[in-house]
Amino acid sequence: MLTVNSAAGAFPKSSRLLRHADFQRVYQTGRRQFTGNMTVFFLRRASDDSSGSSLRVGLTVGKVLGGAVDRNRIKRRMRAAVRTSWPAPQAPVDVVFNPRKSVLDLPFADVAQEVARGLQLAVQRAREAQEGQPAKQVKRK
Repeated sequence: MLTVNSAAGAFPKSSRLLRHADFQRVYQTGRRQFTGNMTVFFLRRASDDSSGSSLRVGLTVGKVLGGAVDRNRIKRRMRAAVRTSWPAPQAPVDVVFNPRKSVLDLPFADVAQEVARGLQLAVQRAREAQEGQPAKQVKRK
């Protein structure tokens, strides 16, 4: 389960995608899954990655979704949904949620359910993608 800092109510940095390069890597080399009100991008990290073997989550809410008040409300709702829906199994997967404007008007229970489904699908499909790939051959000189 995710340990949440009770004072700030925020994720630990190890559970968040923070760098632009990480977001770009997920967008460009990862896969995506469409749900009803959001798009979930995911990418399994290499096992030799220094960021550990935990799940990391990022959110993107573009200006097309409304003014700053609406975008911030969407982000607050999405972060709360991710906190309540954090999956128990840990996997070295980066996940980026890109919500649609409809998330603003959905009941929170529906948002949390969709986020939980998105996280579950991302972890499951990332595992399947890794298992389906043949083992990499090491070139020896």
